[in-house]
Amino acid sequence: MEKLLSSWSSAAIYLPENYVFPVHSRPGDATVPFCNTLPIIDLNTAFAGGRQDAVQQVLEACQDFGVFQVINHGVDEDLVIDTMRVVKEFFDMPNEDKANVYSEDPNKKCRLYTSTYDYENEKVHLWRDNLRHHCHPIDEFIHLWPQKPARYRDVVKKYSLQVGDLSSRILELICEGLGLGPTYFGDGLTGTQLFSANHYPPCPNPDLALGLPKHCDANLITFLLQDDIYGLQLYRNGEWLGIEPIPNAFVVILGHQAQVY
Repeated sequence: MEKLLSSWSSAAIYLPENYVFPVHSRPGDATVPFCNTLPIIDLNTAFAGGRQDAVQQVLEACQDFGVFQVINHGVDEDLVIDTMRVVKEFFDMPNEDKANVYSEDPNKKCRLYTSTYDYENEKVHLWRDNLRHHCHPIDEFIHLWPQKPARYRDVVKKYSLQVGDLSSRILELICEGLGLGPTYFGDGLTGTQLFSANHYPPCPNPDLALGLPKHCDANLITFLLQDDIYGLQLYRNGEWLGIEPIPNAFVVILGHQAQVY
């Protein structure tokens, strides 16, 4: 538990050496422009023009960017806010209340850890704590989720079910646009749902550290809730572009599995 940033970062005056990234990997102080052309799909408006309009908008966003934002998506706004609140409550708890899910075992179905799965072998650590657990089927995993805060399981269960429904809707639109059957991806790719929450405590030297490095998602599809946090970037046509947070929007990211298919 002593490795958790939430355990000691508030007292840090300087960034520890094992969190300082090499110069060529640091974010630095360069200004990153926003991606003003990133598709924003209003599902209400899209379906108002007929299902084919919704299919076309999603398909074009996937083909042109592989990333888009979706609004009026059907996930209850109050539930989204409550989920963010209960996750914050979890990370704010004393360490002893988080001990039941803290683990260095990457095979655990519910796990709290620092940086990455390979902490012990890293040359440089990421400035984040991460809570991750399986969500589908919920009845098989919910007993492994954090026991505190007391309402965590109830809130995150409702959130996971609604985001799962949204995921199914988007994947069906993609399949339809490609001329595939609605269940083409099948349980082999969509039968696993993960809930992942990153916690980034205030950093004493943020220009030297990274919360997450550049990467491609290895899964099928990701629904990322930015909240009002800036910092998410997209690499497109040889340059990094910022993705501006939109209230109550999800950033939808196609992973490697979707690109292969």
